[in-house]
Amino acid sequence: MKYEMNRKDLLKEITVVDFSIIDLHLYLNTHPNDVNALKMYNSLVMQLKALKQKYEKCYGPLTYGSYSACPWQWMNEPWPWEYEANFKLDRDRGEM
Repeated sequence: MKYEMNRKDLLKEITVVDFSIIDLHLYLNTHPNDVNALKMYNSLVMQLKALKQKYEKCYGPLTYGSYSACPWQWMNEPWPWEYEANFKLDRDRGEM
C-alpha cells in the first residue's frame, strides 16, 4: 500500500499543526472574541486529528490511549519518541 507522505513527513506535518494549535491557544487566552482565530484553531484541531489518525493507521500508535490493531502495535519500532523516528531541522533554510 502506498501512502501520500512517508513516516517522517507525516510526523513533521503533525508537529507543525500541533505547534500552530498551541500558538493559537495562547493567543485566544488573551483574545477570546477573535472569531477568525477561533475558526482557524478549530480547523487546525480537526486537521491534527485527521493527521494523527492517518499516522496511526499507517505506522502505529503515537501516544498512550491510541487505538492498536492486532497484533499489538507498540512493538513496532522505532517508536515516535525515539531518535531514529524523528526528523532533523534543516538549520540552513530554517525549515523542517
